[in-house]
Amino acid sequence: MMNTAAHAPIDPRVARRARIKLLLIVLACAAPVIASYFTYYVIRPEGRINYADLIEPQRPVGAFPVQGPAGEAGTFEQFRGKWLLVTAAPANCPEDCRDRLYQMRQVRLMTGRERDRVQRVWLVTDPGTPPPSVLAEHDGLQWLRVDPEALANAFPAGSDTAATRHVFIVDPLGNLMMRFPVAADPARMKKDLSKLLRASRIG
Repeated sequence: MMNTAAHAPIDPRVARRARIKLLLIVLACAAPVIASYFTYYVIRPEGRINYADLIEPQRPVGAFPVQGPAGEAGTFEQFRGKWLLVTAAPANCPEDCRDRLYQMRQVRLMTGRERDRVQRVWLVTDPGTPPPSVLAEHDGLQWLRVDPEALANAFPAGSDTAATRHVFIVDPLGNLMMRFPVAADPARMKKDLSKLLRASRIG
């Protein structure tokens, strides 16, 4: 005898309830994703806004040419694997240069146990040699000589400033990522850098 139950029409009310249940399950699973997108793109909480300006698109500077203290040729590839805090200034390091070197030193120290992941680099923009007294205040600081024109092309400044007035962040893969404001606040600089260190296990 043929079993006609298998071919019986489905009750529309049962089908509708099943679809509603399935939709509710999908919405429940998707809710966290929807909420995160809404928070990120619409509400834009203060906590996710960077203090530094993002360099968009990121610029690869691993091949950026530099000279060592003895005149030896090199590139930023020598720092691959490290997060870099970079500034540029003439060798005599006027007051604003000394302020930036101080900012970089303090920001690195404030990262605590992560500080070994961070390297500070001073790009000297003229043929002079940095004063020993300045270098003595910044143990571990690397200084290299650069061509000022090449610096301006590779490290973009704000619309009304020069590259020699900023501190930049370069990631461990050699990408220029961020530019801090002129006369930046070390505490806010540290906050940006700490976010990057937490988010990335590179370097």
